[in-house]
Amino acid sequence: MRYTMESISGLGKEDRKRLSAIVRGTKGTISVKEAADILKVSSTDAAKMLSRWAKKGWLSRVRRGIYILVPLESSTPDVPFEDLWAIAERLFSPCYIGGWSAAEYWDLTEQVFRTTVVMTTQKPRDRSPVIKGASFMLRTISEKALFGMKPVWRGRVKVSVSDPSRTIVDMLSDPKLGGGIRSTVDMFLNYLKSENSDIELLIGYAKRLGNGAVFKRLGFLLERFAPDQKSSINECRSQLTKGNVKLDPALKVNKLVTRWRLWVPEGWAKEN
Repeated sequence: MRYTMESISGLGKEDRKRLSAIVRGTKGTISVKEAADILKVSSTDAAKMLSRWAKKGWLSRVRRGIYILVPLESSTPDVPFEDLWAIAERLFSPCYIGGWSAAEYWDLTEQVFRTTVVMTTQKPRDRSPVIKGASFMLRTISEKALFGMKPVWRGRVKVSVSDPSRTIVDMLSDPKLGGGIRSTVDMFLNYLKSENSDIELLIGYAKRLGNGAVFKRLGFLLERFAPDQKSSINECRSQLTKGNVKLDPALKVNKLVTRWRLWVPEGWAKEN
């Protein structure tokens, strides 16, 4: 049976008026607090209204206290999100879209990733939530790490996405954000060839982030793939911290590149 105006439970005149006011006053999602503020009612009353409208099929619950409007043409009340970035901004703010999701946006990769990477100051228990069929990868960062972002409008919602240089720095900090070191390197090489390439900014971000592993991986990759960047390579070497790290924590490593204090798989250990 198709889910249409005729097949859903009806709303009275007053409920229609209230719901219309809420839709006009919100941006894609509806929270209990927003509904309460718009309708000038208590949070308890607003929560009951939203829950009742969801049961009647007009709204779909995203998570506790958050709803989206169900389009009239939808064949089911369990509708998918229209824009995952806008939903991420609503659910995980303060945050920004990063990793491979940002790399796709900046044309640093042609791979298609089904999971949206979100860098958030929240500390969720579930870091790989699947919400209404949409998969997210959440990484917790500190408030001082909220830099290197660009605003992007998704409909009426302003979302932050890491700029190209910050995107690379994040993936060098945690290669898993790029789908592993191999795909991260591909994106890094595309970055070097792109109009957004800015090694000085890249190093500046790395210093600000304060993760020594970034300089070890960055210096190694520059030496391997962009040996003409001598000043940047030397700058990376000057920033080396004590201890050894893996090129990619997910890979088996057996060779130590001592000048970069970096453990790498044997195939990565050859000279330029």
